[in-house]
Amino acid sequence: MANQNIVKQKEEEVNKLAEKMKNAKLILFTDYRGINVEDVTALRAKLRKSNTEYTIIKNNISRRALAKCEIEGLDTAVEGPTAVIISEEDYLEPAKAIYEYTKDHDFYKIKGGVIEGKVMTAEEIITLAKLPSRETLIGMLAGGLLGTISKFAVAIDQVRIQKESAANA
Repeated sequence: MANQNIVKQKEEEVNKLAEKMKNAKLILFTDYRGINVEDVTALRAKLRKSNTEYTIIKNNISRRALAKCEIEGLDTAVEGPTAVIISEEDYLEPAKAIYEYTKDHDFYKIKGGVIEGKVMTAEEIITLAKLPSRETLIGMLAGGLLGTISKFAVAIDQVRIQKESAANA
């Protein structure tokens, strides 16, 4: 009787995790060896700001949830001590936070993950995390457009000045 209850409880855990994974924009698997309680608390607080969940889940449950979501190619990411980071709203902000954390802590590693349904390697996730934020890119675009518009305005003003001087002559 106890075994059936345990099996049922684990099935519920798998179903709950699979549901979160189906709705997630980001699923990251990291190796959390060597992380202390103070560091993980600070990391979780940083991730909470972007509505991201950081949990330690048994690999078997993660594997079954991935299989239930029909996500393949993450077998090596779900080996050894593994933390699962799931975000349903944004993928860039949590990926950046985890990447910044890995820079400061050599032992903490990104193993792989899924971004908007696409399985990605650790290298691909790190490359994405190194990109500037959306706001920064929009600012760069606006700055570039503003520079072009002001050059155009100066050119038009110079044409006006030439025409006025030609008319006065």
